[in-house]
Amino acid sequence: MSREAYLDHHATTPLDERVLEAMQPYLTDEFGNAASHTHAWGRRAAAAVELARERIAGALGAEPREIVFTSGATESNNLAILGLADARPSRRHVLTVATEHASVLDPVRALERRGVEVEILSVDARGLVDPERVAAAIRDDTLLVSVMAANNEIGVLQPIREIAAVCRERELPFHTDAAQAAGKVPLHAADDGLDLVSVSAHKLYGPKGVGCLRVRRSGRPRLRLEPRQYGGGHEGGLRSGTLPVALIVGFAKALDLCVAEREAEALRLGALRDRLQAGLEAALPGRVRPNGDPVRRLPGNLSVSFPGLDGDRLVADLRGIAVSSGSACSSATPAPSHVLLALGLPPALAKASLRFGLGRGTTAEEVDRAIASVRAAVDLQASAG
Repeated sequence: MSREAYLDHHATTPLDERVLEAMQPYLTDEFGNAASHTHAWGRRAAAAVELARERIAGALGAEPREIVFTSGATESNNLAILGLADARPSRRHVLTVATEHASVLDPVRALERRGVEVEILSVDARGLVDPERVAAAIRDDTLLVSVMAANNEIGVLQPIREIAAVCRERELPFHTDAAQAAGKVPLHAADDGLDLVSVSAHKLYGPKGVGCLRVRRSGRPRLRLEPRQYGGGHEGGLRSGTLPVALIVGFAKALDLCVAEREAEALRLGALRDRLQAGLEAALPGRVRPNGDPVRRLPGNLSVSFPGLDGDRLVADLRGIAVSSGSACSSATPAPSHVLLALGLPPALAKASLRFGLGRGTTAEEVDRAIASVRAAVDLQASAG
């Protein structure tokens, strides 16, 4: 029997063997604490961290001193949004987008409970926000604008460079959650005007439990964040805690590999994604509705809805493939995807949706198996009435 095909790479990715190999010494012999500068073990750990910081900074278009290591993009998003709000309490207005990840929407709602006015911009039917709408919504007391680079459900690539230019003109901080974009599409923090950039290693074949926040250190507006945790002043005082050296080394290796292989992998995944979409539409004519912009999206993403079907039953009846009905961070809740609702889908159709995330190990044979599995599940539900 064939192994289940893993097509949920937006939720997480498998650890690349080359990444594990780079991490291995720091899981065993090189166990030093990077903050212990009085002996060789600590100095070697610190050197490994700083080399990784340089490589990550280079891959993201940043300077090494701008990289703050965190546990992942969720922590980075919280540090960026709440840390900036704590540092600038006179700013009482925040702009973000309806299709953001919960790790952005929940912190801004926390600010709302403190009396900050939160303005959540809508998207069009393709999932895109208009930079002109962002510009029109900015006020004199706006704290920041936060717009994700690539959506974790529908794969849509927002026009972040254009939005960043609007913010730069108004000397307003711009934050982007780049968890799904880093290593997969071109991204250069300095050139693109991205003041605050959140990244997770486990979305790009690295280890879970590590990520970073890029915090611009020069230019205007001057950025100052208040830390979310205290206890030693690590990471420039922004994120205290013993650094996970092995995870940081793995993060750097994973990002290096993704950047080096990005163009070829994008072409390969785009072809497989098109094969999957065409196969589903041929197998189920008139019963497949793609979600999101057909062009401005991640090469390995496909989100589709099935009109008239029960979404929970559809997922339960799938065999031989691992897929998702939406974000991994919200899949435990029965409510339809807030992302698909923001696109204008009715709740029933939003629930009858699947998210396919193709990745480094995905093959054409797995794509064909997925097509057959979805068709069988749809036919089973149709025959059961």
